[in-house]
Amino acid sequence: MIHFYLQKEFRTGSTRFHLDVEYALTTGSVLGICGPSGSGKSTLVRCLAGLSRPDDGFIRQDGEFWFHATQRLFVRTQKRRVGLVFQDYALFPHLTVLGNLLYARNDRAKAMAYLDLVRLTEHAHHFPRELSGGQKQRTALARALVREPDLLLMDEPLSALDEDLRDALGEEIRRVQRETAVTTMVVSHSRREIGLLATEVLELRDGRLDPEKHLF
Repeated sequence: MIHFYLQKEFRTGSTRFHLDVEYALTTGSVLGICGPSGSGKSTLVRCLAGLSRPDDGFIRQDGEFWFHATQRLFVRTQKRRVGLVFQDYALFPHLTVLGNLLYARNDRAKAMAYLDLVRLTEHAHHFPRELSGGQKQRTALARALVREPDLLLMDEPLSALDEDLRDALGEEIRRVQRETAVTTMVVSHSRREIGLLATEVLELRDGRLDPEKHLF
């Protein structure tokens, strides 16, 4: 289980908001968090990933703390077992598909196993510029999973794709999540995208989770 209570001040344009959220993700679950732009979704992802330090609170993965404000504990991203998938893929253009995975974890057998899982084995030696949008996103997913994370974080993972490809890739991501059973959080402004990926959905608005917005 991953239990977090986080507070952080953030800005959207000239407006200042305060992230104040608490939730516990059951191991193997897929939580979707939807909300409009500026609601704090990306700030939440960055805090959980260790890319941004919260102002207060804690993040606990089973019995291990990744962050604890009163103990002045902050575990950096590289030390957390977290996988990240973003809408812009964030692939290294000078590395092949396989090279992108090996950068995340220098284990060729594991890398090839996860490329097989996302059905990209035949593209292992292609460069990102040679891939379609869906193939790039599957590469990003495999790269996140090759670290065998305790938590997979996906920030608007389908929004850069057209509608038909979004549906197909959504099914692929759900299949991969079922096979790996990795605890997953997906954030998106799109309820449709969240509906394709998540089994439980909450709404984040003005930095707070609405307990009455369990949409599924």
